[in-house]
Amino acid sequence: MKLSNNYILREIAGEKIVVKQGTHGVDMTKIISFNESAAALWENFTNKDFTAEDAAQFLVSRYGISAETATKDAGLWIWKLKDCGAIIE
Repeated sequence: MKLSNNYILREIAGEKIVVKQGTHGVDMTKIISFNESAAALWENFTNKDFTAEDAAQFLVSRYGISAETATKDAGLWIWKLKDCGAIIE
């Protein structure tokens, strides 16, 4: 899978968000807000093919969390991004 090039990570007022590029009249209620780890995943996997296992391993190595927690968190991150079209399979 890959992150869609139609979306870009921005920092606005100290918040990391993902916005769909080139959208006129954007519905601001549909902006994706990221916490630190979600933004780190986005930054690490931009323009790269990756798997859920790759994302989980990144979380384990970066934050020192258990593989079980990382797998759950990576799966949730992927599921939410797929749901809004920000991940291409």
